[in-house]
Amino acid sequence: MGSQTSSEGQLSVASNIAEGQARYSKRDFRHFLRAAKGSLAEIETQVLIARRLGYINQDSCDRCTGEIKEAGRILAGLISSLHVEEND
Repeated sequence: MGSQTSSEGQLSVASNIAEGQARYSKRDFRHFLRAAKGSLAEIETQVLIARRLGYINQDSCDRCTGEIKEAGRILAGLISSLHVEEND
């Protein structure tokens, strides 16, 4: 497990947000924001595995998971703010 795995996850989060924002409907944007949240969950899993395997210490794990959870809360707020209308 290397930094490449985490970098790919970070790239996936950012790419999903960007792609969703470029779409023409709120429904599509929400779809890509949900995909970004899924990528955050993957990153969190990788961090927890890295901790369990001894690749990172507990402080680093706690810091990373805290930042991941905060990003997840921000995404959740953005998702809920995008009320999808039936004709959207």
